[in-house]
Amino acid sequence: MGNYGERLDNIISLDLQLQGLINSKLKNIDEFNASWSDLEMEGAEEFLRELKELSTIQSIGSSTRIEGSKLQDSEIRDLIKDLDINKLQSRDEEEVTGYYEALDLIYESYETLFLSESYIKQLHGVLLKHSSKDTRHCGQYKALSNKVVAKYPDGKSRIVFNTTEPYLTAKEMAELIDWANERLSYTGVHPLLVIAAFVYEFLSIHPFQDGNGRLSRLLTNLLMMKSGYKFVQYISFEHVIEQRKKEYYQNLMEAQANRFTEEENLGLWFIYFFDCIENLISKLQAKVVDAGGVCDKSQLEEGLSQRQSLILDFVNKNGQVKIADLEQEFPDLNREAIKYTIYQLLEAGKLSRHGQGRGTWYQAR
Repeated sequence: MGNYGERLDNIISLDLQLQGLINSKLKNIDEFNASWSDLEMEGAEEFLRELKELSTIQSIGSSTRIEGSKLQDSEIRDLIKDLDINKLQSRDEEEVTGYYEALDLIYESYETLFLSESYIKQLHGVLLKHSSKDTRHCGQYKALSNKVVAKYPDGKSRIVFNTTEPYLTAKEMAELIDWANERLSYTGVHPLLVIAAFVYEFLSIHPFQDGNGRLSRLLTNLLMMKSGYKFVQYISFEHVIEQRKKEYYQNLMEAQANRFTEEENLGLWFIYFFDCIENLISKLQAKVVDAGGVCDKSQLEEGLSQRQSLILDFVNKNGQVKIADLEQEFPDLNREAIKYTIYQLLEAGKLSRHGQGRGTWYQAR
């Protein structure tokens, strides 16, 4: 890796002025990640599946809208529900379909995928395979110089920063990937620091003629999941970026302005990146609370909430109960809330689960 790798090591060295704040954010993220595994167990499958479906729609919509797409989440949901690649009618629909297929590939295969040039090119090919105007450069590094341009709601655009020239692209990508793989396998460096630096450098190189922003967000999902932050599939990182788009470009711009100089500093980019992850966590915690409680077994051991008591009482009175029975009995509770309350009662040992799929039913223990 030579000087290139040394430079990347230097830019993940924390500024002493910001080190405390960054370490605090990393600690908060890791503590949540450790507790999140409590949800990923038998009894919460349907709740998690519904979270993932919603997150997928939001991720597709937000990531493509950041790059100029006009499709809203409801339109994307309808498109994916009845997807027919032979009937895609606009570039927006082509981009949405490509992002959906690339994200689905990551979710299904992240454990076996390895960060490499060939895989990144393959993922780029999936991302753009339905875009007719991108056929010539799909899955290939850029042949022409490109710049990062931010597009704003008022229709104006602004150059964010210049990028690596085509003749240097393959060299820098190979060195970046080697560095990331080496550092992600080394426990002395926090993986989120490596991932945040990788995203910054990938966008600075801008290796493909088009699709780099979308691909960077797909790779963020991939690297986070491979590094054990699996909760990212249940809440949309792309949606948070869309909501904080101005900060996204501003922090990238300020860091990249000093690229390859002694003044290059990623401190503010790291804070932004980790703050977005903390936003994800807050949103995910809110969804869990809205569904009937928080992911904390100790609360179940201390006593039942009013909602848990009502549902358990109903099950006790009726013997074998399905989710549909509870929906009919408690019309003010949404389906997610009922499912999560059932999950809590299963974890507390108050209910037992029987059957599979639509035939699943519950009874008191």
